[in-house]
Amino acid sequence: MTQQIGGSDTATELAGLQPWTDRAPAITASEYQARIARARTLMAQEGLDALLIDAGTSLAYFAGVPWGASERLVALLLPLNGEPILICPRFERGSLEADLKIDAGDLRLWEEDESPSALVADALRTLGVARLGIDPAMAFLFVERIRAAVPDVTLVAASAVIDGCRSRKSAAELALMQQAKSMTLEVHRRAARILRPGITATEVRRFIETAHRALGASGSSFCIVQFGRSTAYPHGLPGESVLAEGEMVLIDTGCTIGGYHSDITRSYVYGEADAEQRRIWALEKEAQQAAFDAVKPGVPCGAIDAAARRVLEAAGLGPDYRLPGLPHRTGHGIGLSIHEAPYLVRGDMTPLEPGMCFSNEPMIVVPDRFGVRLEDHFYVTETGAAWFTSPSVAIDQPFA
Repeated sequence: MTQQIGGSDTATELAGLQPWTDRAPAITASEYQARIARARTLMAQEGLDALLIDAGTSLAYFAGVPWGASERLVALLLPLNGEPILICPRFERGSLEADLKIDAGDLRLWEEDESPSALVADALRTLGVARLGIDPAMAFLFVERIRAAVPDVTLVAASAVIDGCRSRKSAAELALMQQAKSMTLEVHRRAARILRPGITATEVRRFIETAHRALGASGSSFCIVQFGRSTAYPHGLPGESVLAEGEMVLIDTGCTIGGYHSDITRSYVYGEADAEQRRIWALEKEAQQAAFDAVKPGVPCGAIDAAARRVLEAAGLGPDYRLPGLPHRTGHGIGLSIHEAPYLVRGDMTPLEPGMCFSNEPMIVVPDRFGVRLEDHFYVTETGAAWFTSPSVAIDQPFA
């Protein structure tokens, strides 16, 4: 084993953890107001009179309310001019006001036997809204009920507004993401050291959950642990995995800080890597670096995916999504959602802008044998890209 893989145990590694001290500050009230102002600028460009945002990550982004969507409508109606309107079940009023990070004097409440769509319709008529932008994540059921209640109002998807705001991260958002990613990388380091022949994937996942909590996160937001043949499947196989000498290890996990996600993957071999494992791992690292090097403001997202694929195709892998090769996109946007627009995939012509954040993970799959995924994240700068975490150095040195 190397100094980075194996040689320790769960108790030792957990004993060395303590709550994270370099904590990023929370999003301020002034930043929430700036988000609303930015949304209104984009609404005007799109010809929208109002924007309706459902519970979920976009309501968290604009109003600080971290609620998931449910069958009960909780929404922010943002007019182009005037006071924001909050629509909420009456029995949830106290909880909503406790979470709310913006001033919302116009709170419209509905009882369980009343129609929240009627409240939305009434507000739209009062505001004189002719064109309403809808949160693209809003449930179809709600959209259709609102459409039926105000048939004279044109409803359109507001992706250009919501993604236009959320895709460009502020310095405060970058700091929260940096903390989450730094914490997860430390968990990865320690998880690699507890490995031994016979350890199960379940035991490793439990360690990772406990380690995230020890650092101050609420636990793992997700955790994938794969050994051997299972690594040839991007998200694994059902059933338990038991580690053996010479097997590929793939661990993909993350946490959230202030709602912002980390999502880091490391691949390496427990024991001595064979020639094919080393060759594929080296190609994966080269493809990841090629994608990073292609990042410049103004370059379309799809070009980053193409840069990674050129490396693999030059080595005889692929082409396209064929295996052995890269079976999925090179990366995804990340922030309050673990996967969010835009995406590093062929056909996504969204131009890169400073503040955009992405995963970089051009996984290579050798069918039925093993897979290698190196995943680190970057943000776009004025001149190129900057890593949140340092990429792996070598197959037997997964941490810089």
